[in-house]
Amino acid sequence: MADAVVSLAQNHLLPQILGAIKMLRDLPKEVADIRDELESFQEFINDAHKATQDEKDDDKRDRIKERVERLREAAFRMEDAIDESYNLQDVKSLVCAEREAFERHFPLERSSLYRGKQNVPFEEDPWLKLRMDPLLIEEAPVGLDEHTLALKNLLTEGPQERTVISVVGIPGVGKSTLAKQVFDKVHKNFECHALITVSQYYTVKRVLTDVLVQLCKEKMEDPPQDVSTMDQMSLIQEVKKRLRNKRYVILFDDLRNEKFWDDIEYSVIDDKNKSRILITTRDEKVGKFRKNSPYIKVHKLEKPLSEKECFKLFCNKAFKYDFDGDCPEEFKDISLEIVRNCKGLPLAIVVVGGLLSHKGKRAPEWRLFSQNLSLELKRNSDLNYITKILSLSYDDLSHNLRSCLLYFGMYPEDYEVKSSRLIKQWIVEGFIKHVAGKTLKEVAQQKLSELIRRNLVQVSSFTIDGKVKRCRVHDLIHDMIVKNAKETCFCHSVGEHNQSFSSEILRGLTILEESDDLIRIERSHIRSILLFTKKELSRQFMGRIFEKCMSLKVLDFENRISGLFVVSEALGNLIHLKYLNFRKSGIFCLPKSIGKLQNLEILDVRGTRVHNLPKEVSNLRKLRHLLGFSISCHEKKEFLGSLTLLEKIHILNLGVDTVEIRELEKLKQLRDLRVRNFRERQTDALCFSIDKMKFLEVLHIDVGEPGGEIIDLPHMSCLLPLRKLSLTGLLLKLPNWISQLQNLLKLSLKGSELTDDPLKSLKDIPNLLFLSIGFDAYKGETLHFQDGWFQQLKKLELEYLVKLNSILIDRGALQSLKKLLLTKIPLKKVPTGIQYLKNLEVLKVRDMSIQFEQSIANDGGEDYWMIQHVHHVQIQVSFITKMFRGGKFVPKY
Repeated sequence: MADAVVSLAQNHLLPQILGAIKMLRDLPKEVADIRDELESFQEFINDAHKATQDEKDDDKRDRIKERVERLREAAFRMEDAIDESYNLQDVKSLVCAEREAFERHFPLERSSLYRGKQNVPFEEDPWLKLRMDPLLIEEAPVGLDEHTLALKNLLTEGPQERTVISVVGIPGVGKSTLAKQVFDKVHKNFECHALITVSQYYTVKRVLTDVLVQLCKEKMEDPPQDVSTMDQMSLIQEVKKRLRNKRYVILFDDLRNEKFWDDIEYSVIDDKNKSRILITTRDEKVGKFRKNSPYIKVHKLEKPLSEKECFKLFCNKAFKYDFDGDCPEEFKDISLEIVRNCKGLPLAIVVVGGLLSHKGKRAPEWRLFSQNLSLELKRNSDLNYITKILSLSYDDLSHNLRSCLLYFGMYPEDYEVKSSRLIKQWIVEGFIKHVAGKTLKEVAQQKLSELIRRNLVQVSSFTIDGKVKRCRVHDLIHDMIVKNAKETCFCHSVGEHNQSFSSEILRGLTILEESDDLIRIERSHIRSILLFTKKELSRQFMGRIFEKCMSLKVLDFENRISGLFVVSEALGNLIHLKYLNFRKSGIFCLPKSIGKLQNLEILDVRGTRVHNLPKEVSNLRKLRHLLGFSISCHEKKEFLGSLTLLEKIHILNLGVDTVEIRELEKLKQLRDLRVRNFRERQTDALCFSIDKMKFLEVLHIDVGEPGGEIIDLPHMSCLLPLRKLSLTGLLLKLPNWISQLQNLLKLSLKGSELTDDPLKSLKDIPNLLFLSIGFDAYKGETLHFQDGWFQQLKKLELEYLVKLNSILIDRGALQSLKKLLLTKIPLKKVPTGIQYLKNLEVLKVRDMSIQFEQSIANDGGEDYWMIQHVHHVQIQVSFITKMFRGGKFVPKY
């Protein structure tokens, strides 16, 4: 009887069970379909938003705006449903109903300016075209040669008294570009320098801290440990101490407050040695902050570029990737029409040129664009025309690319963001789609590449292999981004000088300082929070984030040095979190509840006191990046094996046995592996694990504390894809397989104690760009760079080689070298043949002998003639070396 009841129940439940199984099986396809529909809906919302902006009737505009708000809220609900995989059909029905209702009341027309969907597709690898392209780093616009010479003379010539030079001009005319380029050319004539971009909402403490940190960095000194908590008077004294008796130049970029000089004048002392302060400002009142002073000079950039200069700049942008910057004959008249609409402003020209560089090169389409551009500018005559041009470029972007650009609004004005940080955030936010044959990182790099080519994003610095290291947006573009971010509920900043947020829906939040605003918007399903305040945040404030912001995907505490030493167990509430960044935040442990973050992909605790991870980290099955300095798990050494999606480990602290290394063999997706405390007896286990990693591009092996441990890796054909290799520890000999690494870009050897010259084995690695040999990696007395060797090398570091007393460079060797660093080497004179390195831009010497320093002094050094072609020469002496010298300091350079 009982068996019959069970059988009946099973038969009754079977259809439900089968239905549930089918639903789960079909869920990924349903989610993918709804993602595609969401993207189409978001494009529709953008068109609806544009209709709001174009509507002249106030009443109708308000009604459209109200409907757009409902559309946007429906889209956000669809995003949340996709993340949580529930009520998908219900939300889909809601979205369809809202779209139909909008179109019924307010039919939309296509924009007259053709949109991003018609963009020319990328080449095979457009990222490669960006590499080391000088035109991507705020190049000086054509037509400013006269201004460049005049500004250079003002900085280098003139009275002994400290002089302030103000570069004044309207937004977009090229003030910052001009000032930065001239500053970069002349600062080597000064003993110390700093370049500070001043926010319109600056604080005196923030400016002084930035000056102090830069002055310390220039001398390779650590800033005072308490720099983040110093009061204003202490900061003033520290800055004065570092400027006293020095000839200095400081550039303060983008000033907007007339009181700025009163705020900082007392800290920038005048020792009557021709020091200079250079400022840029759009406000002439700021430039003339003290009338009739002979030591305040105003240089105006008021004359727009000539038509010829404008045309040249436009062509360089619009045709750079198709015709090497030359305008085809059939486009000349159309291009001139477009240029005239830009009214001589470089920023307007490069943005329009960047927009058109992505369009097909068909003359009728360009003519239509030119006509519609003129109509749009006339129709919106109440707007600043450059603002309208920037808006047109923004409207031309596809939805996902638009989101990538808007993400710069999550960062403060003038912030230089690391591209690696930005790309990770784009990926976890869902802005980057899979493309066959490419990783998400590669696709994201292409998105950044496109924004750069469109001149909407500027490159601040490149990596050694020519990729974008840091980037930023022009302040006018940042203003445009913030405006659009606010109107679309993309993100908002809370803190000083920011208005309260009125909308009930919001996706991103930037916290500049603690604010009660968070209480009101915690219902808004916020997806991203970035914190930039240096002030300590209360536990109550942090508790509201962990306990109320349940939909978070991104939580970024980077550089939160003060406070936040304990992370609440409530962190585990953020079950949708994908990106958690505590880098340089001051925390010393992670809560066990971190194991509840089942969707976490990025965990960054670099620069913190977190070394021992809780065993619950092994539950993070979707983790791709595990980043820290010497991390391990004492409770569960087998914690790594379950993290099979890991692509990067930085840095794994190995135990005395081989448990962690055996776990590594399960991580077949690893692309970047860095281990510390390696032991010779672990060699076989490590080689076996590495052999499973078919995608490995970066490998760092460090024995930790010196103790005779040997790194003796046999022939490893599996390492042929390597791009970066670092070995820190004894080597019996240089492994033969290193010279076979055809893709190797960076090589670092430390503590190797090699007796044979390693250069002979390394000279023919075809793509080697960076070489570092240091800390007794070589025990010989001579290094000889022979003719033809290291033709691609761009940076060379030779450090702490205590027996090296001679460096020889033949004519024809190191012909691409740009940077040479020499630290604590017993040389008495510069390397013989350094005069042959015509591309050498930077020579840094640190803690070398007084005899060496005197030989290259520019006021009579016998070897100065050999390095006089080098643009930047830096001589640095550590505090300890000064002590051993008995107080003797480095000569002025």
